[in-house]
Amino acid sequence: METEPESEGGRFDTSHDLDMVTLFSSSSHDGEMEALAIQSILDANDIPSYVVGPSVIPSLTFEVQVPKSRLEEAQRVIAEAEAAGPAAAAEAEAAGEETES
Repeated sequence: METEPESEGGRFDTSHDLDMVTLFSSSSHDGEMEALAIQSILDANDIPSYVVGPSVIPSLTFEVQVPKSRLEEAQRVIAEAEAAGPAAAAEAEAAGEETES
């Protein structure tokens, strides 16, 4: 028998803050690549996410989902990344590589 996780005090956590909602959806030929790029940006900003989609049938829809409580933050982070463009992404990647050395 499956049990639900309990919060402190023995009560079940019934909040919907961790419900996953779709941030991005695409059925285009490069939907999987876009979804993975978005997930990478979210990961870099400590926003939990996961990609939903069948990589064996790339013509179907790919989605990136985030917790409902973090949707607005995720939308803001993605909008900032899109506004900064590819040059900013390359610059951030290079800066990350310098700190790893």
